[in-house]
Amino acid sequence: MTANATRVLVLNSGSSSVKYQLLDMQDGSRLAVGLVERIGEETSRLSHTPLATGGDQREREGRIADHEEALRAVADELAADGLGLDSPELAAIGHRVVHGGLKFTAPTVIDDAVLKEIERLVPVAPLHNPANITGIKTAQALRPDLPQVAVFDTAFHTSMPEHAARYAIDVETADAHRIRRYGFHGTSHAYVSRKTAELLGKAPEDVNVIVLHLGNGASASAVAGGRCVDTSMGLTPLEGLVMGTRSGDIDPAVVFHLKRVAGMDADEVDELLNKKSGLVGLCGDNDMREIRRRIDEGDQRAALAFDIYIHRLKKYIGAYSAVLGRVDAVAFTAGVGENSAPVREAAVKGLEELGLAVDADLNAVRSDEARLISPEYARVAVAVVPTDEELEIAGQTYALVGN
Repeated sequence: MTANATRVLVLNSGSSSVKYQLLDMQDGSRLAVGLVERIGEETSRLSHTPLATGGDQREREGRIADHEEALRAVADELAADGLGLDSPELAAIGHRVVHGGLKFTAPTVIDDAVLKEIERLVPVAPLHNPANITGIKTAQALRPDLPQVAVFDTAFHTSMPEHAARYAIDVETADAHRIRRYGFHGTSHAYVSRKTAELLGKAPEDVNVIVLHLGNGASASAVAGGRCVDTSMGLTPLEGLVMGTRSGDIDPAVVFHLKRVAGMDADEVDELLNKKSGLVGLCGDNDMREIRRRIDEGDQRAALAFDIYIHRLKKYIGAYSAVLGRVDAVAFTAGVGENSAPVREAAVKGLEELGLAVDADLNAVRSDEARLISPEYARVAVAVVPTDEELEIAGQTYALVGN
């Protein structure tokens, strides 16, 4: 790595999309951001914004056959702004990889052995790891000389103690099939818990935080002194909170009941619980803004969906307060957590005995900055901390390559 190589390209490869950001780690600034979506369809679309030059967003439409073509198109857009992949200032490419199992507890330079292990984990992340692998292989083909780094969603949660990570099922069966609680959204939980400590003027190791990552996918974590000790998602991202289309916690016997009574097979139940449940299953909408609009108009179905969503949140706040023993802050993040004042207010309402409260005026403020929304008298701080997973991935990648 040359002395002036301070840039990191962050790639998040999905099954039919590629999100990307180019950052300069001298100051954490973004030089370019973009998205390629609907890969493999006739209506593929690439949107690219060159922030370094202050240019307007550019869009390209038309079929993009596969991820290799998508990344070549991204490389062309970056090159048009003087930010090409052949730049000597590019230090590394950082890849978001959803599942790293127990083997990967930190960002890792990708070689053949690492790639094989990510492939071995496909059975426990069939929707995510294959797309991540495709992105890695394509980037390697484009820049075989450049360090490629995997940053794992599960890594932050590998610090969970065994009594929190294991399910109460036969140990031999669990070990043979790698069944345990892994957790997800780890880069977000790591970033937000650290930023919350900064907001309180303390070191991460001196702070206990409950992080609520509330987007279409949602998860909670209990972070003690900078280390995750429990999290709501499990073997897959289905467990835990009520989400946009996922059920979250459910009696496992529901699966058997649906098989016996409704004649549903495994794929149909999987589709139901992952894509037709949660908020969309309860009221037909998974957009919290639309749900709140419907509630304001007196829609009882939307109101019940909201109440179920909040009830589950409160259960996890209470449970993680017990797990941590001492809570210094509860931090809301991600799309719903950062933008929905009604969700934040409802989630802590009635939890005054746990030291939680929000100031109505502070809670109503819209801002992109990390901030406290609890009154001064509150024993536990309530914070809104915008997450920045791309910056976290870039930072971990650059720190590893720099060393």
